[in-house]
Amino acid sequence: MPFTKTFSLRRFYGTKVDLRKLRPMILDRIEKRAHAYPVRSMVPVAQQVLLARNALIHAVSTLLHSIPLFVCKFCPEICIGEQGHLIQTCWGYRRRAKNRVHEWVKGGLNDILVPVETYHLHNMFQHVITHNQRFDCDRISAVVELCWQAGADPHDENLNSSSTNLEAADNSVHGTESLSPKDLAFIANKTFNAWEALRSGVQKLLLVYPVKVCKYCSEVHVGPSGHKAKLCGMFKHESWKGAHFWMKANVDDLVPPKIVWRRRPQDPPVLVNEMRDFYGRVPAVLDLCTKAGAIVPVKYNCMMKVQGLSTPVNNKIWQEH
Repeated sequence: MPFTKTFSLRRFYGTKVDLRKLRPMILDRIEKRAHAYPVRSMVPVAQQVLLARNALIHAVSTLLHSIPLFVCKFCPEICIGEQGHLIQTCWGYRRRAKNRVHEWVKGGLNDILVPVETYHLHNMFQHVITHNQRFDCDRISAVVELCWQAGADPHDENLNSSSTNLEAADNSVHGTESLSPKDLAFIANKTFNAWEALRSGVQKLLLVYPVKVCKYCSEVHVGPSGHKAKLCGMFKHESWKGAHFWMKANVDDLVPPKIVWRRRPQDPPVLVNEMRDFYGRVPAVLDLCTKAGAIVPVKYNCMMKVQGLSTPVNNKIWQEH
């Protein structure tokens, strides 16, 4: 065999770097970088995201006046329909037994459109928020903050009609209890289109603007570097005392899909725990829209398990074998 040599490439730094001399250069680069934002081509995308968000909030509020929504009293699980399911997935409080049947109460808009808030920055490249400054900065919707940093006008009432409070938008919808099935189907299709437009627009903005999410909790920060407020409850008793561990965020971190169990026409009136492996798991907005009569794209059929077997068919097959 021919003799081969392997070389390991290593770098040896013989000089020490004086960070005090590099600091003016670093600050100058950060200041020049700030002039490149907002990106002009992304301003229309940010505006469309805010419009889709407003349309989604008002449309979901309208549908919830005709379609009941239940939320578990002890965990974040929700169920859309006339009554809650019997699937034992409640993990409850810390001292409660796990895998229990849920205790259902009436839900609201925030249970299906989970609010994700972040600190509002007046400038994308402003100084990092410290722990002592955590009460000096306002908390707003993360999607709204991303759109504002992307160039959307914060003072435009058409773009920011629902940017402050989701419950206020929910209470502003009246006179929707007697909608016809045709009107419900129209609103449901509009709702689903707004939901897809919102997620698609946020995905485009995330390709240009940096957004961070904590690795161990749901805290989101819109900006090049995460804040230093020690609010992470996962490790609040450790040596770093609640400091967040930041990583790159995705669409689900800003627009949580809120996955729910979906009842199909071939399923029993109330979903049972024994056949949970045969039920579909879909985003809550999709389940709400389909129950109102919306037609969703074929790409969601696998998630919904449209052609899947139901409980009676499975029992019959098992008895024959």
